[in-house]
Amino acid sequence: MKGDLRNGVYVGLVVMLYACIVVVQLEAALETKTCFQRKSPCFLKKQTCPKQCPSFSPPNGSTKACVIDCFNPICKATCRNRKPNCNGKGSACLDPRFIGGDGIVFYFHGKRDEHFALISDVDFQVNARFIGLRPNGRARDFTWIQSLGLIFGPNSKTFSLEATKAEKWDHQVDHLRLSYEGKEISLPKGDTSVWSPPLGDYIKIERTSDINSVLVTLQDIAEIWINVVPVTKEDDIIHKYGIPEDDCFAHLEVQFRFLKLSSNVEGVLGRTYKEDFKNPAKPGVAMPVVGGEDKYRTASLLETSCNACVYSGGSRSLDKIEPLLLNQNTVDCTGGSSSGVGIFCRK
Repeated sequence: MKGDLRNGVYVGLVVMLYACIVVVQLEAALETKTCFQRKSPCFLKKQTCPKQCPSFSPPNGSTKACVIDCFNPICKATCRNRKPNCNGKGSACLDPRFIGGDGIVFYFHGKRDEHFALISDVDFQVNARFIGLRPNGRARDFTWIQSLGLIFGPNSKTFSLEATKAEKWDHQVDHLRLSYEGKEISLPKGDTSVWSPPLGDYIKIERTSDINSVLVTLQDIAEIWINVVPVTKEDDIIHKYGIPEDDCFAHLEVQFRFLKLSSNVEGVLGRTYKEDFKNPAKPGVAMPVVGGEDKYRTASLLETSCNACVYSGGSRSLDKIEPLLLNQNTVDCTGGSSSGVGIFCRK
């Protein structure tokens, strides 16, 4: 009897020890980052990834990644999907439907085969090339974002990303083309592929799925989630686009998360992050269209001049300009009712 009791105690101790080891290993596997943005409430505070998404760059097959937001009032890292959330702030999807930094939905149609500044700040700029078509009897073009051009860094480095033209959509083909400083980049297929320039660490490109999806990171400036999709037959029928047989109009879904912006920021999307911006989108309208074509039109994908652009080649440091206080919602409601940032998600 005493032997059975002694054996039971021994087994219990072994189980407890094993459980402690597992917990320690799990906690050690959780990645951490420290906020270094001086005017944020989380300055110098370390944030640890949740168990649901333990890594900032998760391995192949993971659907969610860890992100930190230095302006999150409770200073906790959260999980987010690894592809653009077209219903989240900073997104530009469909024909193009934007959700601004103020959370307001608006449409900016631009014009097919022309370029417009989405973000123009003192030290970086993001332009977009629009593709589209105009069926007979319509007063304007249907448009989609086909490519992005980024200008950044103290020497005005350039990076471009485009959805390649395709007659028919093949989900097993990579429809992304990437270029840095005018030279095409080879980014191997596979969820773990990462590219950055051999000299300097201003930009990093990493695949978030085997093909057609990437995360572009401009160090200490922005993260851009990008996905390539076609115009589907269902959307063509619903919206009466009139998509031809020889072009599926492959285009980009995009979502931005800004790590810092100046109070001078401009652009189709950038202006919506200004504290004093009054969005002209009419509430209650099915498709609230916002103008600005003449203000934000650029001569090419990598041109920084426009009537309202403020890019200055990095010559004006943000350290000398009052930055915007960015309280960006990175909530992901797909994993449960609470995202861990004091917000309850409803379906």
